Amino acid sequence: MSAKPETILVLDQGTTSSRAILFSADGDILEMRQKELTLHYPQAGWVEQDPMDIWNDSLRAVQGCLDFAREEDLWPKVLGITNQRETTIIWDRKTGEPVYNAIVWQDRRTADTCAELKARGLEEKVAAKTGLLLDPYFSATKIAWILEHVSGVRTRAEAGELAFGTVEAWLLWRLTGGRVHVSDATNASRTMLYNIVRQCWDEELLELFDIPASLLPEVRDNVSDFGMVLEEFFGGVLPIGGMAGDQQAALVGQGCIRPGMVKSTYGTGCFALMNVGSDFRASQNRLLTTVAYRLNGNVTYAVEGSVFIAGAAIQWLRDGLGLIEDAAQSEALALSVQDNGGVYFVPALTGLGAPHWKPDARGMICGLGRETRAAHIVRAALEAQAYQTLDLLGAMEEDGGCAIDVLRIDGGLAANDFMCGFLADMTRRSVEVPHVHETTAWGAAVLAGVQARVFKDLDDAASRYKTARRYEPTMDAERRDSLYQGWQSCVEKLL
Repeated sequence: MSAKPETILVLDQGTTSSRAILFSADGDILEMRQKELTLHYPQAGWVEQDPMDIWNDSLRAVQGCLDFAREEDLWPKVLGITNQRETTIIWDRKTGEPVYNAIVWQDRRTADTCAELKARGLEEKVAAKTGLLLDPYFSATKIAWILEHVSGVRTRAEAGELAFGTVEAWLLWRLTGGRVHVSDATNASRTMLYNIVRQCWDEELLELFDIPASLLPEVRDNVSDFGMVLEEFFGGVLPIGGMAGDQQAALVGQGCIRPGMVKSTYGTGCFALMNVGSDFRASQNRLLTTVAYRLNGNVTYAVEGSVFIAGAAIQWLRDGLGLIEDAAQSEALALSVQDNGGVYFVPALTGLGAPHWKPDARGMICGLGRETRAAHIVRAALEAQAYQTLDLLGAMEEDGGCAIDVLRIDGGLAANDFMCGFLADMTRRSVEVPHVHETTAWGAAVLAGVQARVFKDLDDAASRYKTARRYEPTMDAERRDSLYQGWQSCVEKLL
């Protein structure tokens, strides 16, 4: 009889769902449970979630996976956590009650605050410490907004009664019964309060945003002893051994552990990260420098290009316009027309991210005519992912100091053959889709697995990387350049 495989459980808490995935050490998915998560839009540009929904949905998803694990005698050695980044939660340290809804990373309510700080000439100072630009995307201005606008919160925060965390810290606090208030280096690096050169919370930034240090969690390496889950939740012992923000987890999951390696995730948004090694590099091209991962106190950095709307554009065509009934229809509809018919879709539905950073920008569809059909608009939405990626790559190569030969991609749109092929054509680079398609969760599994000694180290896990599909560029240069010029023209009109 063959031995039971070692297994790792991952809680992957994303923008639109909470999922639990049970992996084998080879990356095979043994079980997955998912709960959809509701987004709330109380005003134009505001995006919120109920923190208790995040917790309860996550708990149910994990319990479902563990029911399977118990029945099959596949109880996991360790739990890893990965999460939507920047989303901001403040709660009472004694009761665990949130003081306000979670303000989601997509939220733009603090755009005016960021504009004011830019006008004061502070962006360069912030970027030198955090690698980030002044944008409502990040946590600092969200925290400041809650402190200023929710009655009594500032007084309670200054008295040490409240705790702040991004989603992983909130989940960890809950899972450990309030015993552990900890973040990891990747999530901390997205708050705009963490000095990623000195690897500490920055007193000057806390003063700038008027945020009490008592709110903040301890920051640990991505591979660490994060505590034990309370047995009452799952009926068994389960240590927590790895945590990372979703995009950094995907970088690890794609095996991008050498400088110059790039992954691009096409989920709700599009996030491309290039491993740039152990030296901090401030972007000269309005990209972000961020912590890729920190192990044994040693930091590896990444340059990141953040596009806020990718798969969410297809979701909007389905739910907002009713052009498709299911996201999977987008590929067939795109292929039902010979080309985009001159139609371009700039999906700035929550502002423009890198390299433009225009939080007040609105989406635009250009080139509509009497001959335009729904298929042209759907195709334009898929093509936009390649154009947005191409906007980033040249800047990433310059910032990272090395050429990009291959894009390793993941996320929901990586299942779309048309999008993948068009991405290879427009970027003139090979595009690889991994065998383990849940790369974000797999990255968290790798980190937790290193802690639990399922893997010797990141090299051991990366050596198991397998490519499921590979796309090579086939489009002639003249057509490619013409299409990209059309995109650039549409973006210029929007700006």
